[in-house]
Amino acid sequence: MLLIYVSKLTNRLGYTLNLVFKTILNIPFEITLDEEYFCSYSGPKICYSRNKIGDGLYIKSTSLLYQTSVENQEIQVTEMEGLPIFFQTYGKDITLPFDIFAATFYLVSRYEEYLPHRKDHHQRFDYKDSLAYQNNFLHVPIVNKWADFFCKKIKDHYPDINLPIRRFHFVSTIDIDAAYAVVNKGLLRNMGRFVKDLVDRDYNSVYKRAMVMLKKEKDPFDTFDYILKTANDYHTELLFFVLFANYNTYDKNISPNSLKFQQLIKHLGDYAKVGIHPSYASFADPTLLTQERKMLASVMHKPIKRSRFHFLRFQLPVSYQNLIDNNIEADYSMGYSNEYGFRAGICTPFHFYDMESDTETNLTIHPFAVMDSALKKYLNLSPDEALNVLKTVIDEIKAVEGTLYTIWHNNSLCELFGWEGWSRVYEQMLDYAHQVKNK
Repeated sequence: MLLIYVSKLTNRLGYTLNLVFKTILNIPFEITLDEEYFCSYSGPKICYSRNKIGDGLYIKSTSLLYQTSVENQEIQVTEMEGLPIFFQTYGKDITLPFDIFAATFYLVSRYEEYLPHRKDHHQRFDYKDSLAYQNNFLHVPIVNKWADFFCKKIKDHYPDINLPIRRFHFVSTIDIDAAYAVVNKGLLRNMGRFVKDLVDRDYNSVYKRAMVMLKKEKDPFDTFDYILKTANDYHTELLFFVLFANYNTYDKNISPNSLKFQQLIKHLGDYAKVGIHPSYASFADPTLLTQERKMLASVMHKPIKRSRFHFLRFQLPVSYQNLIDNNIEADYSMGYSNEYGFRAGICTPFHFYDMESDTETNLTIHPFAVMDSALKKYLNLSPDEALNVLKTVIDEIKAVEGTLYTIWHNNSLCELFGWEGWSRVYEQMLDYAHQVKNK
């Protein structure tokens, strides 16, 4: 048992110690405020305070975890053995040259998203304003790397400590923004696409759309059997998020009243987990989230406990509080739509900490690392270049035995409309992740 001495126990500190030692490292620990007990303890121990007591490891504390408000922090990023660090501390007895717990909390709580910041045209936090992007560590699960580095220090100082084995895990998630390209879209929507394709001189799309309408070819976005089979072939856990909302400017899926659409969702639910994809419009009207969740639950005949916001459009803490109010237990939105990497600096699921109420919640955040459209649309990568990025991300997460979540869309696997060659990337990603998992 690892004993941790703190001079004062706050909500932030308790949350962070639990995150680092229980959630990431899986090390049993106990917290004490009793100096005498700590000094007499003969087992592995860590002192976290302004001044060192006892003969254990020592992490010198800064003020962040003892505060209850959100304030601008003076942050300077430096380096420790190749790893970026901040909230630096100084002293001859310190085990690490920075407050690892304060730095971890700052990233995982998304502290910077509570501070004044720019928003993009979808009212989202801009990744270019993040500390990680501006200091070139967005592509690194830095919180996990810090934890691993500290773990090695603990093992070096206490060779007899028992450290549980951790394992890399992979979940492939699929967003269903448009279940079909043609089927059940209605005459007006299909005619509109016909006109647009003709104006764009995309005669291949015109032909494909006509063949589907004449029932001579399968709808190109209907890649669901392929997705299920491929996941099964590579023994991959699969999770679908369904946009189940009325038609809107950015919400263009099939009508929730479509029996064919409902049958598809039930079919997917027989083989994989299904969650709600709250609509773009629900960002400004949370009552829509409630309606959409209830409609999907009615079709599935089971409670809906998982969510990912459409367009990754959410604002802290209000959007997550809306999920909690709707009995959602897990969210998968923590990442960026236009860049890959680790928005919260972590590749391990964690509980959401509400900075406004200064409390830990029961909502589990599953951070994703990469999305198909970020690679193709925003980074303009070729299929081969994208595969190299995916392998790099997988290697980064495997190195810390974390959990990899990726986002793909059923329509990005159709081998049409500019997505030619990307189903191969998806298959090779699953294959590589499977090989890595079994190493």
